[in-house]
Amino acid sequence: MLFRKLLAAVNVRAAGGNHGAEIQGITYDSRQVKPGFLFVSIKGFKSDGHDYIGQAIERGAVAVVVEREVELPPGTAWALVPDARRALALLSARFFGDPSAYLTMIGVTGTNGKTTTTNLISAVLSASGQKVGLVGTICNKIGGRVLPVRHTTPESADLQQLLGKMAEEGVDTCVMEVSSHALALNRVDGCEFDVAVFTNLTRDHLDLHRDMGEYLKAKLKLFSDLNVPGKKRGVKYGVINADDAAAVHFALASGGSVFTYGINNHADVSATDINVDARGVSFIVVGKWGRCPLNLKLTGLFNVYNALSAFTATAALGIPVGIIKDALEDIRRVPGRFEQVDEGQDFTVIVDYAHTPDGLENVLETARQIAEGRLITVYGCGGDRDRTKRPLMGSIAAKYSDFQIITSDNPRTEDPVKIIRDIEEGVLPLVEKGSYIVELDRRKAIHLAISVASKGDVVIIAGKGHEDYQIIGQEKYPFDDRREVSIALRESIG
Repeated sequence: MLFRKLLAAVNVRAAGGNHGAEIQGITYDSRQVKPGFLFVSIKGFKSDGHDYIGQAIERGAVAVVVEREVELPPGTAWALVPDARRALALLSARFFGDPSAYLTMIGVTGTNGKTTTTNLISAVLSASGQKVGLVGTICNKIGGRVLPVRHTTPESADLQQLLGKMAEEGVDTCVMEVSSHALALNRVDGCEFDVAVFTNLTRDHLDLHRDMGEYLKAKLKLFSDLNVPGKKRGVKYGVINADDAAAVHFALASGGSVFTYGINNHADVSATDINVDARGVSFIVVGKWGRCPLNLKLTGLFNVYNALSAFTATAALGIPVGIIKDALEDIRRVPGRFEQVDEGQDFTVIVDYAHTPDGLENVLETARQIAEGRLITVYGCGGDRDRTKRPLMGSIAAKYSDFQIITSDNPRTEDPVKIIRDIEEGVLPLVEKGSYIVELDRRKAIHLAISVASKGDVVIIAGKGHEDYQIIGQEKYPFDDRREVSIALRESIG
């Protein structure tokens, strides 16, 4: 595509060079540049793409997009834009043929529940006969093909390329986790969504957002963008958790038709007669689409909300209730989300991704309900992330647990001891020192938890879920909580 045709998608303040240059690819990473590429200079948190323009041109870039004036070799095509991140998204969408216009797009946002909800929606759509694309934390999928993942929501150029592949391969619907990072950093600009789903809003990511108001504002963007005219002419839907305090903000911001779901507050779709046990949760869906009993193999009140959101979103798109019911009841697990590890032991071990105060409380509250004996919790907090949630998570673990083991969870470049001290600020006012221990080595912490568990106990390993690595310093090391639990269980049984 000619550079000048690409530039029609963005607000250009100034430009120069050969705008008739043929663009063969687009990237924001100078290491990925190939001959004929357009390089978009993004200012990141740790580095500035403008500093790598020379490297990009050496590797064959024929055009660059910049946010500030820079010196360029004679003849290099260039454009100055007010926001390079937004420009990258819009340019990428144009370059890959505006693929979201040819897909039914479902975006799911919220602090917790995005992964499970997208997986539930994907399962329902697949059961209805659709070819489904999935973009999420655990993996990306095109139909049955699994692709690697770097971010919950990919950078815009990577996302548009992925959507382009989906469109080329006949995908009907793309279901996407849309993080607050993605919304704040314009990664999904250029995507035209048909359905926006809101799960909940609790404290998280305040290392990126200045406060909860900024966090809310980022989430709302997914819903307000439903109002933006695009290529699609069909009805768009906002699906909102009526029990969340922020629900009114999402309803007011949302374009299209709004459907609510919930348990406690009035909603278009509600759950009644809820019964939670270790094997799963049963309830009756009541509302706009009639009455539908559900018997899920996933347990916990939080999964009632996840199922309600998936039910509402897919029913709004016209999927028959019978198909929705069968698909939801058929799902046995979502990797790293309240996932049980069973090696024949007489106690329960659950691995979960819970890494926020609300997420941890949801998991421990459910574990408390199903525990016949003690509740033993292994957890930590990530480094280089919001410090203010650490004592909150400590106090929640202290509130529900009979015994805690505080350990490392992706400390990154922070001192693990310092992270744990922050957690202890929330633990010490509520419990005596003997009711918890500190074990910096996560592997040892998991093995210790298994060694002290008895018949009827529930052991929660929280924080990493599906992740198969541990980030220490700036290095990633292989580490999977589920694998470590299995090893520890086999050793204890053997």
